[in-house]
Amino acid sequence: MLAVVNIDPLMSKFVLLSLIIIAVGMVLRILRQPSMITYILVGVVVGPFGLKLIADEALISNLGSMGLVLLLFFIGMEIHLPDLIANWKVSVFGTLLQVLISVSITWLIGYFFGWAISQVIVLGFVLSLSSTAVIVKMLEERQELGTRAGRYVLGILLVQDILIVPMLIIIGYLGGHRPDGIELVKQLAGGFLIIGIILYVLWKKEIKIPFQKIFIVDKELQVFLAFILCFGFSMLTAWFGLSAALGAFVAGIVVSSVRSTRWVSESLHAFKILFVALFFVSVGMLINLQFIRENLGTIVLLVSLIFVLNNAINVLALRSFCKDWKVSLYAGSLLAQVGEFSFILSSMAYFSGIIGDFVYQLTISIIALSLFLSPFYINLIRWSTGIKKH
Repeated sequence: MLAVVNIDPLMSKFVLLSLIIIAVGMVLRILRQPSMITYILVGVVVGPFGLKLIADEALISNLGSMGLVLLLFFIGMEIHLPDLIANWKVSVFGTLLQVLISVSITWLIGYFFGWAISQVIVLGFVLSLSSTAVIVKMLEERQELGTRAGRYVLGILLVQDILIVPMLIIIGYLGGHRPDGIELVKQLAGGFLIIGIILYVLWKKEIKIPFQKIFIVDKELQVFLAFILCFGFSMLTAWFGLSAALGAFVAGIVVSSVRSTRWVSESLHAFKILFVALFFVSVGMLINLQFIRENLGTIVLLVSLIFVLNNAINVLALRSFCKDWKVSLYAGSLLAQVGEFSFILSSMAYFSGIIGDFVYQLTISIIALSLFLSPFYINLIRWSTGIKKH
């Protein structure tokens, strides 16, 4: 008598997802398109607004969030901390200027359409954030993280990650939520902790991991230690009310200061590929093709304006500190899309009653499409300027 084999439905969905990624990826590889385009397209196909092959959107989204954490962890390991700190003026003042201009332009537009000040602030915040996942992935694939444009952009992205916390607090106030004193104290303590860790790394220059000799020779223990270093720091900063991705970046900086840590990268590299892919798939699953079809003219106009305006805003901010127009223009194009953290700001504003259902759907569509179209726009600017590595 044959035994009945129960196939886990989740396993079959992941196998199907992998097959579709391979099929679409092979076609787009011939067309020389970046891998993130493959993942987003697959998300559209398998998601709730496509063939509905995957119903558990929350699971894909949560796994995708792990991909963002791993991505920042790897970047932290690869950057040279003194170089990043040397560009602090560009990162801090450039980002603040960018946010200020974005909110001001949104206010001018909102003035003519009669938007409430709360909507203006929310949409200004949403449009001012760029995508860490898209930009870092492209810089990685092109080996441009160490270029001038790469260093400028990475510094701005990190400051944006830090600014998410006050942005969420402000949106909470606008929606009627008042954070208590404990929350504010924890966030301040977390900020001082991160600064303290970075200063300690700069001072020590080289850090030793306890029992390092054991981990170097034991491949299995390496995987678990690498996970603890990455996600442990992420959980710590999340507990303090800060960005989990920021914690992963700090963990990467700490690991980069330890000798003989190539095994950390090797242990987590496959996980990074998987979870980063799931992040972009989750973005594709948010694209509502019917809503886009019904509002195609409005969405195309707004996405086009966002790319042009965000590029111009970022060029203006970067040009204040960078004398090279080509570098500023290219870096500005890298930052021109709307970032994944804007999903969080939009959702919070929606559930707080600050924006309505139509504006929320419109915002989600614009963010997702800007992420999808970003590589094409960046390539266009890169080609038109004839920029090379700087």
